[in-house]
Amino acid sequence: MKNSSLLWLVIFLLAGGYLIFRTSHGDMGISYVKVTTISPEKSNVQWTQYSKASKKEAGEENVQFSWSRTIGLWVAALSTLAIFSFLYGDNVFYKISESVFIGASAGYAMAVGFWDGIVNLLLRNLTPGLMRESIIPSIPKENHADWFFIIPLILGVAMLARLLPKGGWIARWPLAFFIGATAGFRLVVFFHADFIIQIQSTILPLIVFTDGSFDWQTSLKNITIIIGVLSCLVYFFFSVEHTGIIRPISRLGIWFLMITFGAGFGYTVMGRIALLAARLEFLFSDWLWLIDVE
Repeated sequence: MKNSSLLWLVIFLLAGGYLIFRTSHGDMGISYVKVTTISPEKSNVQWTQYSKASKKEAGEENVQFSWSRTIGLWVAALSTLAIFSFLYGDNVFYKISESVFIGASAGYAMAVGFWDGIVNLLLRNLTPGLMRESIIPSIPKENHADWFFIIPLILGVAMLARLLPKGGWIARWPLAFFIGATAGFRLVVFFHADFIIQIQSTILPLIVFTDGSFDWQTSLKNITIIIGVLSCLVYFFFSVEHTGIIRPISRLGIWFLMITFGAGFGYTVMGRIALLAARLEFLFSDWLWLIDVE
């Protein structure tokens, strides 16, 4: 056995023994809930609300142990460790956790899309009475069927023709309509955000006065923005050879581009580190009870 494999085996055995010891003493991996009975005014209906409670509240009267949340806590913790195991190398635990995560995300997205798109939008407007009596009692009684939603219903049913052995060509029409409409809406949004707004953001005064006095900070910021935009545009202007005065301006544009790309990469790294810190906080606080962030 290689020295590195032996080292990792010893670490895993020590970590497993530590977890067994902490779990047997009830000092980690336990989730409590606070039970609250809600009685709204002008209503005879009562229901019970369960909210997360800390380990400090475990002795209170309305705080009780939760099996479901404890099992979910352990599943989340072990899945996180399985994902972290990829740092050692590709293994079966990482593959299982990755598959479960992707499958659960796809299933959740499908369930949310079905409820928001089909139930809460299509059926709610086509059959408000049926929805009110069955699963959405909050629909006002004065709402009536909107027959305009027959069109998306027909398009949706036609798109399912893709699953038929013959007649799959029917799904091309609703698919083409959906792609065309989405492209049209996105075109307007991106044109406004990536073109008009950027032009407006560069139409700035070079000299700024605030309350009658010269504001050098705002003036310097505006001058930097305008010089950066113009120099980057000159760098991407390839119809003229970059010689003479064009060469130093394009070189300045390269510096602005590199600073922008570096800032974007740093922002991405900071986001990933924030996700890592959140998972480590979950492991050491909610699961192992080694730190108290409350």
